[in-house]
Amino acid sequence: MNIEELSKSQLILLTILVNFVTSVATGILTVSLLDQAPPSLTQTINRVIEHTVQTVAPAESAAAGMTPVVQSYQQESTSAIAADAARAVTVYGADASTTPRATGTYVPAAHAVVVPAASSLPQQASIAFSNGAVVPAVLGLEVDGVAVYRFASSAVLPHVSAVSLVPASALVLGQTAFAVTADGTAATGIVSHTKGGVVSTTLPPLSPGSAVVDISGNLIGLIGGTASSALISSETLAKALTVTSTPVQ
Repeated sequence: MNIEELSKSQLILLTILVNFVTSVATGILTVSLLDQAPPSLTQTINRVIEHTVQTVAPAESAAAGMTPVVQSYQQESTSAIAADAARAVTVYGADASTTPRATGTYVPAAHAVVVPAASSLPQQASIAFSNGAVVPAVLGLEVDGVAVYRFASSAVLPHVSAVSLVPASALVLGQTAFAVTADGTAATGIVSHTKGGVVSTTLPPLSPGSAVVDISGNLIGLIGGTASSALISSETLAKALTVTSTPVQ
């Protein structure tokens, strides 16, 4: 049969057949050459192919409007709880062997500890961190139900993750809230109220001074010293931390 007598459909099918046979032959030839190539060359080719696949896959996801998941919810929540636990502190009298007086949380940027205000708080205190370190501190001025313990500028403090104070206006009803109880038990709830700067959660009853954090480990508030479900808000904590460190008389 003369090729000039073929129809357009027959020409297309012939082209496809030729391309298929050529690709099969090329593949067989390539595999044969790779089998005879030095190992170093084979490893280099494999690395180039892997890098190409890794580069193309994210580009395809972006083109489809998809964002790759960098960290799972479980990883984020465990990280948030670990950060909260690392910043938790126990307040003792000048002698750390005495009965605990309060529970609070360490705010690294302020070089201070915040706890719910109470008449039993010692003026000179020993602050026990979760890693076993005990550092002396002095009680500062009480502000709106919050007491602040401050450390000497020369004090050597444990290295913990930084924490941001989350204002009530940035919270969303239903977002996850975490806390760690005095005995080290993790608790999970949601933000249930944010109106008027008053923040409440569905967390179970916790020890006064327990810090409540969001999924990023940032501070939502502090469990107060009353039976109320409302937290000591981050705005109140921020106000207390910015006030002068004049000791309570």
